[in-house]
Amino acid sequence: MEKHPFSLATLSQALRSDDLPLLDYLDQLFTYFREREPEVLAFVPEKSRFYRLEQEAKALLKQYPQPVQRPLLFGVPVGVKDIFHVDGFDTEAGSRLPADVLRGEEAASVTALRQAGALIMGKTVTTEFAYFAPGPTRNPHNPAHTPGGSSSGSAAAVAAGLCPLALGTQTIGSINRPAAFCGVIGYKPSYDRISREGVIPLSASLDHIGGFTQDVTGMQLVASLLCTDWDVALTTPAHKPVLGIPEGPYLERATAAGLAHFRQACARLRAAGFDLVPVPALANFDQIYEWHNLIVAAEAARFHQPWFAKYGALYHEKTAVLLERGAQIEDQQLAVALAGRSQLRGELTDLMLAQGLDGWLSPPAPGAAPAGLGSTGDPVMNLPWTYSGLPTITLPAGKHETGLPLGLQLTGHWYGDEELLGFAQQLEASLNSER
Repeated sequence: MEKHPFSLATLSQALRSDDLPLLDYLDQLFTYFREREPEVLAFVPEKSRFYRLEQEAKALLKQYPQPVQRPLLFGVPVGVKDIFHVDGFDTEAGSRLPADVLRGEEAASVTALRQAGALIMGKTVTTEFAYFAPGPTRNPHNPAHTPGGSSSGSAAAVAAGLCPLALGTQTIGSINRPAAFCGVIGYKPSYDRISREGVIPLSASLDHIGGFTQDVTGMQLVASLLCTDWDVALTTPAHKPVLGIPEGPYLERATAAGLAHFRQACARLRAAGFDLVPVPALANFDQIYEWHNLIVAAEAARFHQPWFAKYGALYHEKTAVLLERGAQIEDQQLAVALAGRSQLRGELTDLMLAQGLDGWLSPPAPGAAPAGLGSTGDPVMNLPWTYSGLPTITLPAGKHETGLPLGLQLTGHWYGDEELLGFAQQLEASLNSER
């Protein structure tokens, strides 16, 4: 599969310096997009997309004629999941509800990227309201397979080389899983480390804003722009991480093939000098799973109640079932499930401190991307890290026998995102050296 000719960091430097003139780059991208997008269907259709981009690029060049003045993401095209509000674009959220109903103020994360000079390539396809009802997007590695979801279009767009950066969200496994299925970097920060303002919620207590890039260096650049109180000095840890393997009922949720790949990847990392420690963890995983899904249903039902009451017939069946179930959940049940988030975070942190761990290593999905487009796959391997709010990043880590990508999921300390990305860069270098 073809790749975008530039990683995010390389492209941003080339556009800022004029080594790659912005309008020339957009011409190249247009040609590639016209060939590749019809096979992948990562973006919400837009008439005159490249005419708009050309006009915006000319305005950007007029604003910053001198390379030395140009901001960090000058001219970089960004895909934005269609639950983010973006000025000048409708928000459809993968749904049939009237766009006027869904309007809102531009997302703070989008505004931050625009202020850094980014161009909005367009809205990327999402499952309906970031739940499970899939859109048309296909896996760039094999169009007969799902790209994952709910950030389907964002993951596929970066994997197919249609843009070097895309924004997504994760409420259960909507960044880390599609990143694994599509073979790209997927970063979910610590809860609320990136503003959720201007994004249609699924579950406000579990929603995380994050994104997709082709390498960790690019993700570090994005995180420095979007994460609150980012400390770049912490992104270069002086030691290799000590990583825990969470043995127990959680790991048993992976498929036999997925678990075998994970064990093989761990063996390769040990051979490369990384210290991996088996640690019994998540013994109450069934309870964690139940609480997490209860929160999603209850909070989604509460948020959507006014819309669902008026436009219920327009909701996909999968979403409607979720909202109907959530409406039956009592406030006390929800309170107990919400309290479990900090409880789990504390338990995982205590284990990390007791074992001297810098993070956890786990599979980002039960296995490779399933065949068919009727489902986006199972997010079970992402759920405890999202529930606890700990930061996670997916790294490409080889391929299934079918040629589909497989990955590794690295989880860090609470608000230890800088070190997490630094350790991820070390693992990435080791994994890449094996290819």
